[in-house]
Amino acid sequence: MKTVNNSILPEDSARALLVGRVWRAAPDAGPALVAIRRGEVIDISAQCQCMADLLDRDDAAAFVATVEGEALGTVEALLANSLAEPQRAPYLLAPCDVQAIKACGVTFAVSLMERVIEEQAGGDAARAGALREELQTLIGGDLSRIVPGSEEAMALKAELQARGAWSQYMEVGLGVDAEVFTKAQPFSAVGFGARVGLHPASQWNNPEPEIVLAVDAAGRVKGATLGNDVNLRDIEGRSALLLGKAKDNNASCAIGPFIRLFDETFTLDTVREAHVSLRIEGEGDGFVLDDSSDMRQISRDPLELVEQTVGAHHQYPDGFMLFLGTMFSPIQDRDGAGKGFTHRIGDTVTIATPALGSLVNRVDRSDRLPPWAFGIRQWLKHINQKTAMAV
Repeated sequence: MKTVNNSILPEDSARALLVGRVWRAAPDAGPALVAIRRGEVIDISAQCQCMADLLDRDDAAAFVATVEGEALGTVEALLANSLAEPQRAPYLLAPCDVQAIKACGVTFAVSLMERVIEEQAGGDAARAGALREELQTLIGGDLSRIVPGSEEAMALKAELQARGAWSQYMEVGLGVDAEVFTKAQPFSAVGFGARVGLHPASQWNNPEPEIVLAVDAAGRVKGATLGNDVNLRDIEGRSALLLGKAKDNNASCAIGPFIRLFDETFTLDTVREAHVSLRIEGEGDGFVLDDSSDMRQISRDPLELVEQTVGAHHQYPDGFMLFLGTMFSPIQDRDGAGKGFTHRIGDTVTIATPALGSLVNRVDRSDRLPPWAFGIRQWLKHINQKTAMAV
């Protein structure tokens, strides 16, 4: 696994307002809220025990900048503990807790093309190359310049329907309504350093490097972090109705390392201009893949995606985390000409952007990883025990 280096933290970490969650060892075994200040990890659970509560505060940034708590050591030690196998307490968890975990799909033209290819290939990776050439010839032009829901987009839709080439993925990529789905359950996401899981039935899969917004109960975007929306191309490609099986499995969602709160140095405009890099390093086979997503090429503004998620039509009283989508669709051959990319067990995935640092995880099978056992009831029990001990 990757060793600790400065790029894991934001490039301006000294001024970044970073909050997260860690797993502490006995006698307080369980999750705790932390803030990073001057390179130290501060347990702030005595002042706020729930990340959703922290994000709901009108003064969240000022609170994190000044709140006192128990020092747990250096952030470098925390990151090293998180990368160790097995992980050593205290180690990082996903920085969210009771929030819903939502995701947007087909928000970039490149990913739109690849979803259509998955659909038409029926989950068969061997057909992807030929289908890609056919679609590019048929569609022509640059899809990234077309605004979803615009007159131009609707004209293209009518043309493709007339030619029998319309797809449900084009509907959400070019139409009025964005694709917003539930990626994972509260408390089920894994954090920095943990292993991410692939369903054992999948033979064609990839990471999806994304920026994830932290949205409070009122629908206000309070900060952002990084995420890996692990994607099973063959399972979703067989049928979009298998989206749940393709997206929501044990350890199939990674978020972290920290939520960076918005302030004068980090805003939604920083997210809009972000360049998100991806590096995949094979274990033992020498394989390396480098790619990236440019948020300036997203087809829908992040605030539009938030508004399509929350509003009069749907409320989130505990807030939510929102994956913004990716333009990364790997087509680099790994196991032979025309076969494209798929994961191998042991791959190390690093997702990074200067303002948020790096999210590092290693790939394994969902059924071989520790089962998800710490849910809402276990968290409430832990909180009640800590409260009783403090009295």
